[in-house]
Amino acid sequence: MTKPTPLALAPLALFLLFFVGSGLWYQAQDVEYAFYQISAPVAILPAIVLAVLLARGPLNERIQTFIRGVGDDTIITMILIYLLAGAFASVAKAVGGVDATVNFGLSVIPPELVLPGLFVITAFVATSMGTSMGTIAAIAPIAVGVAEATDLSLLMTTATVVGGAMFGDNLSIISDTTIAATRTQGCAMRDKFRLNFRIALPAALLTLVWLWWQSGAAQIEAPGEYELLRVLPYLVVLVLAVLGVNVMLVLFVGILLAGGIGLALEPQYSVAQWSKDIYAGYGSMQEILILSLLIGGLGAMMKSQGGLAWVSGAIDRISRLGKGEPGRRSGEFSIAAAVAVTNVCTANNTVAILLAGSLARDIAQRHAVDARRSASLIDIFSCVVQGVLPYGAQLLLAASIAKLSPLQLVGSIHYCWLLALCAVLSILTGLPKLRQPVAAMNEAPSQA
Repeated sequence: MTKPTPLALAPLALFLLFFVGSGLWYQAQDVEYAFYQISAPVAILPAIVLAVLLARGPLNERIQTFIRGVGDDTIITMILIYLLAGAFASVAKAVGGVDATVNFGLSVIPPELVLPGLFVITAFVATSMGTSMGTIAAIAPIAVGVAEATDLSLLMTTATVVGGAMFGDNLSIISDTTIAATRTQGCAMRDKFRLNFRIALPAALLTLVWLWWQSGAAQIEAPGEYELLRVLPYLVVLVLAVLGVNVMLVLFVGILLAGGIGLALEPQYSVAQWSKDIYAGYGSMQEILILSLLIGGLGAMMKSQGGLAWVSGAIDRISRLGKGEPGRRSGEFSIAAAVAVTNVCTANNTVAILLAGSLARDIAQRHAVDARRSASLIDIFSCVVQGVLPYGAQLLLAASIAKLSPLQLVGSIHYCWLLALCAVLSILTGLPKLRQPVAAMNEAPSQA
């Protein structure tokens, strides 16, 4: 077994140095589109080379480890969602779906509630779908249209969608993060949901107040004309999401419906043009697709070299300080740190929960932390990190649709920062209080 070592994390540090450092340098030079001068899929190449050089064993084995990471089921699933999301957004826009949806929304929502309404709709869809990725794919194009139709900034509307998507994904009982969190900690899903909701609700309410204040000065021109039939693809996507249909099937149905409406309503729209729009949607996802594949491979390399094991060991050692008097606060902060750091290294919140789950459970048992709290905390802090991670799939997808730099979005996703604050306050105060005794909750993990 590979000995845990912090050196295995050096490739990630090198990637961030190139990706973030180059953007900041070009920005200081007043270069337009500073963070696009060196794209992330290129900035990660030196990190991959370093990871291969640091790995032990025959070169072919190192490369195979990288390839297995690239071909991970989670990564491939994300890739398919990217392609379908890009195709749906492209076709829906081409047949006038985005303009019709924006005009319809602006005609029924008061100007001062545009951003809060966008957050609530996104949160509802994400809770129903159980996936932030599918939600962002469906709602982000509408956010772009809202920004174009008002004086609200594109950055703000896009960040609102990401925040709402992370809120819903964090709470949804069909989300893979919720399932992973409850299974690894051994608590009932409904119990985790109740506690999670009581921590997340204040953050969501504060976010709505902030968005209402930001929307107060919005100047909205008279909405243009629209045909409700062109809005139908989005409505169908939302309804199917609420019904819990698989996100890839939802997007595929959306592509078919949007194309069919285009053929029916647009005399000049043809099957050939429909095909071109789908392919253009594929192309719009090129950067995020490549980066996701390479990050998957890099994460596998760091894991095989003991980088993640070192992180887990370091946090475990810290949590054992003051062993004579194990405290709830130190245990909960250790659990939060374990999943947060793992998420930074893997850029995937579900994978981070699975990797840090056993360590979190062990810390919870040693520090008398209720299993419901440990499950809630690992889900919350993985959500927080994933929602503001500039090389995470959610920000990359939203930035790709809005034509923004993911680094620009980080500071504007207020929900995730407020959620982190509420979670820290929960740890410090021990609120909300739990009724059942700890011993009853820290039994063996529940079975599927």
